[in-house]
Amino acid sequence: MTKTLSLFSALTCTFIWGTTFIAQDTGMDKIGPFTFNAVRFFVGFLAILPFMFLTELKKIKYQLKYGKKTFVKISFLIGLSLFLGSALQQVALLYTDVANAAFFTIFYVPLVPIIIFLFKKKTIHWSVWPAVVLCLIGGYLLTNFQDATIRLGDTLVILGALFWSTHIIFTGIIIAKFDLPLTVGAIQTLIVALLSYIIGSIYEEFIFENIINEIYSILYAGILSGGFAFVLQIYAQKNILPAPAAIIFSLEGVFATIAAWFLLNQILDMNNILGCFFILCGVLLSQLLPLVKKKIY
Repeated sequence: MTKTLSLFSALTCTFIWGTTFIAQDTGMDKIGPFTFNAVRFFVGFLAILPFMFLTELKKIKYQLKYGKKTFVKISFLIGLSLFLGSALQQVALLYTDVANAAFFTIFYVPLVPIIIFLFKKKTIHWSVWPAVVLCLIGGYLLTNFQDATIRLGDTLVILGALFWSTHIIFTGIIIAKFDLPLTVGAIQTLIVALLSYIIGSIYEEFIFENIINEIYSILYAGILSGGFAFVLQIYAQKNILPAPAAIIFSLEGVFATIAAWFLLNQILDMNNILGCFFILCGVLLSQLLPLVKKKIY
């Protein structure tokens, strides 16, 4: 039951992330990317904060009794990874389209198991690798990329994928040590909001009227994606290892494509449908094959 709830949390989180690509793209008509992220993640922080105080305030002291320094260190690394990943992704949307951004973002799928294997020396179930290949093929088919050229935005998203992968890995580490998903969620959103504000105040103008004009995109990306989706990710990773979790999260490319078709009237052709199918197969492989082995033994 616990594993089922974690899978449901991961899928819900992924749906929100995928549909948020639309809000991220349309929300920069009048404001810059760092302004958008600063306001978005601060809204996310405010949305999480009351729930954190209601449910976790009493157990924070007990949870951090013997690991306060570790918690602070990993929380900062999570926040920094989220800032760098989201900043590169948001800036990239100025130069590339939603489909390409969604595809290159899921490059964290192969990066997560590779980083874990290289730095933590942990063995990974063999099913992860064919699942990774299927997800990448599916992502390629979702983008209609065969008619495009590599652009600055695509390069930025690929670089950002590195930080999305470290975010997933650090989240897996902290949630294994501390049962404080809302606290971690609040801390990481606050870090991203502050760092985005600092960069934005140097290179962009914070104009209140322009921010209000983008309020619907900001609220969706802030409350649902910047706030609760990342909390759902943290909860999901309590019972799902980082590598298979990354494969499940790759479904955001599917949801982004469907949302672009539904909301922006972008055509969903046969390649896109095949891409959705490949990614779905990759996700199912990563989750079902390890269970088959367990049943045999």
